[in-house]
Amino acid sequence: MSPIVCPPLGDSIPSALPHAISVSLPTWKDTVGYEEGEKRVVDAMKTGYPRFFIHRDIQRLAAIYEAKFGLPNENCLLFPKEYIANAFRDFMNVHRPEEKKTMNVRIVQLLLNDEDTSSSSTKEKEIFLFIALFPSDLFPLAKQFWQHTGLGISSRMAERCLGLLESANTTTTGTTDFSHVRSTSPFRMTFSPRNKRYAANRLSHNNNASIEGGSITNSVRESEDHFTYVEERYGRNMPVSAAVDAKRTLKRRIAGVLAQDDEGSSSENQVLHPSLRGEDVTEDDVYLFPSGMSAIWSAHQLCLSALKPGKSVCFGFPYTDTLKILQKWGPGCHFYGNGTDADLDELETLLKSNPEPQIMALFCEFPSNPLLRCPNLQKMRKLADEYDFVIVVDETIGNFVNVRILPYADIVVSSLTKIFSGDCNVMGGSLILSPSSRHYKELKSRIGQTYQDSYWDEDAIFLERNSRNFIKRILDVNKNAEAVCDFLHSQTSVENSVVKQVYYPKWETRENYDICRLPSRTVNQGNFGGLFSVTFISKEIAEAFFDALPCAKGPSLGTNFTLACPYTILAHFLELPWAAQYGVEEGLIRVSVGLEDTGTLLDWFQTALREAKASTPKKSFRPDT
Repeated sequence: MSPIVCPPLGDSIPSALPHAISVSLPTWKDTVGYEEGEKRVVDAMKTGYPRFFIHRDIQRLAAIYEAKFGLPNENCLLFPKEYIANAFRDFMNVHRPEEKKTMNVRIVQLLLNDEDTSSSSTKEKEIFLFIALFPSDLFPLAKQFWQHTGLGISSRMAERCLGLLESANTTTTGTTDFSHVRSTSPFRMTFSPRNKRYAANRLSHNNNASIEGGSITNSVRESEDHFTYVEERYGRNMPVSAAVDAKRTLKRRIAGVLAQDDEGSSSENQVLHPSLRGEDVTEDDVYLFPSGMSAIWSAHQLCLSALKPGKSVCFGFPYTDTLKILQKWGPGCHFYGNGTDADLDELETLLKSNPEPQIMALFCEFPSNPLLRCPNLQKMRKLADEYDFVIVVDETIGNFVNVRILPYADIVVSSLTKIFSGDCNVMGGSLILSPSSRHYKELKSRIGQTYQDSYWDEDAIFLERNSRNFIKRILDVNKNAEAVCDFLHSQTSVENSVVKQVYYPKWETRENYDICRLPSRTVNQGNFGGLFSVTFISKEIAEAFFDALPCAKGPSLGTNFTLACPYTILAHFLELPWAAQYGVEEGLIRVSVGLEDTGTLLDWFQTALREAKASTPKKSFRPDT
């Protein structure tokens, strides 16, 4: 693929995509400015990672409903399902300060009704929206729920609602009791849009929307031809009514039961075979979610409701929100931040010395983010069987082309936003129940009672298209990442080296990775994934290296293009000393390798390394060891 040049500060990555999920932070200073809320950076940002940056369309839609239903000094968040809105209210009630306990979270339920009867799909004609209103000064707390759970509405859902509102003659029927917290009364809003899916003149994706007399106006409208090109390029090749088919195909793809994954083939015509992922796995064991984090949150909720209550275990240094979920919901967790065999021995000691209260579930990543370490799943499985707890593994970074996790896990979760999609234009997550788990029956029964599909149909359509060639892309990314890592790793032993360490499954806890590693599908190539981290002998050198690296730079990973970030600054800016306790240095750079030409990638990293060396006085170099 053609290399993606790093866009200007604040632009979407890729550029000009209305639903891009990354944002350009080209320099170390820009990332620090983002974390500190520096005006220069914040004002430049057109978008951001959806769980951290509420999409402009969602902001505009929320502003409309705050104006319509809110009381003075109230904000709102928007959710696609009632159970999510109720979970939000419960979270706010538990965690808000004592002096705010008397302030209610109020929920309004809306039914947006598209009266175009040309479609036979009820889903295309009705959109349920749940508006959670709360005191404005509690917004930082409310934002935690949005970030940790990943269950807010999709930007494409907001776009759809705005398109209906823009084109509608709106009438409202029904009443609601704003003082009543638990129940909601629907507002039915009837529309006669110019186009049953979107208005012909769509809302601009800039920040200049306003509300005038109940209508939406924009000072700038983007080119309709431009949007047509972008949407066709990135996958709008099926009607929304095809979402059921797309979701079924996604489940089969994730379950590994497709005998031949033909592009665009209807699920009715697909040939199936026994799962490549694990014995007896079927599409019925796969559940889709709006994001990887919502899959993790839902896995934890499932364990809390289906199993004997008890603390969870967070094993290894995890992606930040996983630990927050285990700490803020349920009875809490034990944290073993290094994720080493010694930590596993310490856990075993805890279990032996105090079998009551029960450990309910253990959550881990394979490999971990950002240190690319893998726990000993064989030993972990033995402990789980002996002490009767569930193992939940996040395989996002390993991915199921490279590793086979299900024989050791009861639940496997993954962020489909990453390499499974690759195009950086849609969110998604999955949860798989392992049929071989001793807890399969109760987990399956409970999720059958509680699961509600909250994955927006258009997002599923985009994800299905993006993921058709995911196996080939992963193999190419494996090759590129190994070449870059081999180069950087070779620099750790040369005289006057500035490279301190390369974190990559080829060298980090290799024996544990190999337990689950699948045979390589290509000759003379490992299957260690596309993510690595690198540290340098000083933070100043790390900054110089990062700034000189010409690839795209911003949040997220698993993109078809190379994407880098100063990870510790981005994920743990307010807890740098805490992260350092577990080996996550302030100067750590995380790189997600893409599909660029291997020679181009090596040139990039060689150039950045030369620039880093040139910016540093010789006396600060590490002596030859």
